[in-house]
Amino acid sequence: MWFYSILAAMMFTGAPQQSSGQVPKSIYDFVVPGLDEGTNIDFSQFKGKKILIVNTASKCGYTPQYAQLEKLYENHKDKLVIVGFPANNFLWQAPGTGKEIRAFCTKNYGVTFPMAAKISVKGRHMAPIYKWLTNKDYNHFESSSVHWNFQKYLIDEQGHLIAIFPSSTEPNSPEVLRAIER
Repeated sequence: MWFYSILAAMMFTGAPQQSSGQVPKSIYDFVVPGLDEGTNIDFSQFKGKKILIVNTASKCGYTPQYAQLEKLYENHKDKLVIVGFPANNFLWQAPGTGKEIRAFCTKNYGVTFPMAAKISVKGRHMAPIYKWLTNKDYNHFESSSVHWNFQKYLIDEQGHLIAIFPSSTEPNSPEVLRAIER
């Protein structure tokens, strides 16, 4: 019986991927490991652009959104950066190493936008950047929970969280495009 309890807990919180640490005050204070070994993503480099943060997975019904995210990135890269965060929190739909995830995203969807190393987006091992995104005390916008893969968080050019889109909202939807154009 205890095995099923542990299994259920892992299914909903994900296995630990990154240790929890202090939560920075600004999105621009985050530097996270990149998907490619030995690289980092420094969010301070994105000042003056909107940032769309998406928790991704390669074995999910929403995985085809990678193609829309890439097109959105290509069409708006002068004013928008997209950062994908592979997360294995939902039924283990983001398996594999960074190298395997990179190969999958490149081969199947031509992904060129920045991708971070695999993290946990919920539960007690939630990565600090997702603590910032999901807690109003940090983001000063609204508290939320990550409900599934491909949930989207939009940050404005000044580093303020301004919109949260559920997984079912496609990257090329009118509401996402309007929020980017604002």
